[in-house]
Amino acid sequence: MSDLLVRSGGLYTTVQDTGRFGYYHTGMPPSGAMDAYAAVVANLLVGNPDGAGVLEGTYIGPTLEFTDERLVAVTGADVPVTVNDEPVEPWTAVRVGPGDVLAFAMIRAGCRAYVAVSGGVDVPVYLGSRSTYTLTGIGGHHGRKLVDDETLPLGAATGSGRAGAAIPQDLQPDLSAPAELRTVIGLCSYRLTEEALASFLDTDWKVTKDADRVGYRLRGGRLDFTERQQPFGAGSDPANVVDLGYPVGSIQVPGGDEPIVLLNDAVTGGGYATIGTVISVDRDRIAQTKTGDTVRFTSVDLDTALAARRDRRERIERVRRELAR
Repeated sequence: MSDLLVRSGGLYTTVQDTGRFGYYHTGMPPSGAMDAYAAVVANLLVGNPDGAGVLEGTYIGPTLEFTDERLVAVTGADVPVTVNDEPVEPWTAVRVGPGDVLAFAMIRAGCRAYVAVSGGVDVPVYLGSRSTYTLTGIGGHHGRKLVDDETLPLGAATGSGRAGAAIPQDLQPDLSAPAELRTVIGLCSYRLTEEALASFLDTDWKVTKDADRVGYRLRGGRLDFTERQQPFGAGSDPANVVDLGYPVGSIQVPGGDEPIVLLNDAVTGGGYATIGTVISVDRDRIAQTKTGDTVRFTSVDLDTALAARRDRRERIERVRRELAR
């Protein structure tokens, strides 16, 4: 084992893995990498298990110095990456040694970059995961984002990765705008008028500055509610309903003018109407949007959502086969 030296923590860099599952009913969200595909592929590139600890950098990535020989890979957002000030390819396994420094420039497209190091970021496991949940200060590296001039423990590298291994372009995500988000309409879509629901699906929604691991607030239209008598146990706002569970990816419409897509670190339930849920595969896509970007929602059924999940699983298996050659 050795340490990874954090020369700069970047803007908002946390340790994540594939998530903390099995505790949603207690109010614990899954956390985990916002772009799950990018995180898993980064791990595969350096020979790690799918769920090993990685770094998730938002907007401005960290600056990292290595203390021994490792493989490192960067995936996710389109961002220039250097080792010792020399450009290196993303979506590619790169060999580094003691004293080598990995750094990032400003992103060109997307929002979050993932850094996997052979051996994985070996912070303690909390409730089955190394993922950081900063709202309660658990998991990851002391339950918080990285700061300048600290160290992270790395696990023992297995040696199964191969320097120069790269992911073909057709297996890298498309980050073009607007982001198309397939959505299963419901549970409380009945609270909107038919015209409002149609408008929701026809609108180009802009990501506001309130966009983080908890959720994305959007702006771009006005959604009207149907008339109703206030139900017992619900608030008086037209968007209020009797408390219910919030699936990860569910879409609230408080006030009717700024939909909020709830994401990995969001609360697990409450009293706002959720008019639909972004399918799990497309949560990767919204994770790669930033303030000022646009998104569009497309209504799909459950079978389409499940097929998309199978397709992503097959893409990961294709990556695994490519790297095994």
